[in-house]
Amino acid sequence: MEHLLKLSSLSPAEITHILDVADEYKRLHRAGADPKDLQGKAVALMFGKNSTRTRTSLEVGIYQMGGLGTYLSADDLQIARGEPIQDTARVLGRYYDAIVYRTFKQSDVEALAQYSGVPVISGMTDYAHPLQVLTDLMTVRERRGTLAGLKAGFVGDGYNMANSLIVGCLMMGMHLTMACPKGYRPAADVLFFARNYGDRFRLVQDPDEAARDADVLFTDVWTSMGMERETERRRRDFHGYTLDAARMALARPDCLVQHPLPAHRGEEITDEILEAHAGEIFDEAENRLHVEKAVLGILLAGK
Repeated sequence: MEHLLKLSSLSPAEITHILDVADEYKRLHRAGADPKDLQGKAVALMFGKNSTRTRTSLEVGIYQMGGLGTYLSADDLQIARGEPIQDTARVLGRYYDAIVYRTFKQSDVEALAQYSGVPVISGMTDYAHPLQVLTDLMTVRERRGTLAGLKAGFVGDGYNMANSLIVGCLMMGMHLTMACPKGYRPAADVLFFARNYGDRFRLVQDPDEAARDADVLFTDVWTSMGMERETERRRRDFHGYTLDAARMALARPDCLVQHPLPAHRGEEITDEILEAHAGEIFDEAENRLHVEKAVLGILLAGK
């Protein structure tokens, strides 16, 4: 693994290795024995999108590993004044040992990797959210002991989370039924990827089909960053796609719920269901820290 730009660039063995290393970092952190695997290393944290979990977990994780994380907002960088991404990449690559970039265009993250000369990690784009889905896989495996054979459902927008969930779940041996309204399908290339897995993937419009007999249900906000002008239309289009008690009753009695947060309670998930599944949802939030440490440890410390 040279970079982490999207999950489809990894193999199932590489994903498993990331999860194993994340488990170990979590175990060591709980024991008060964080290894200083980034001692003397510096990581640029470029954020073109606002963040709570990604920013804070990266800053804390890099500190725990003995490194330096520099937060750079869009306003901090000359990109905001028109500097080409390749010029920013060449400069930061001479200062930093790795770069995390949270932005809109997948092509910008890929250009950063092409020109920087150092490992680049996607903190999220409009196309993919690899760190979050690795976190989801870690949390589900932690609670179920395995991923292979589990039946997953997703209810919501076929956006970045959906794209990465399709790849991550299928590569790890899970079955996935994804329910998206008409006009909100996942990316065409991701659906083409899913064809390789036959009937282990289904794309439907009825959210009850995604929930039926599920071992784990995923959801996400209906209106992602940059889409605020579409909020009212999306509320209409996603009406009936809420994870509520009636829908959860279709799943297995021990079904897990995963939400990347922030949650819009009363839209994609009810307050009742979020609170009933707060244990695994906030384990998921914590596990972002350990997954990010694992990715940095693998890229920079040869873990």
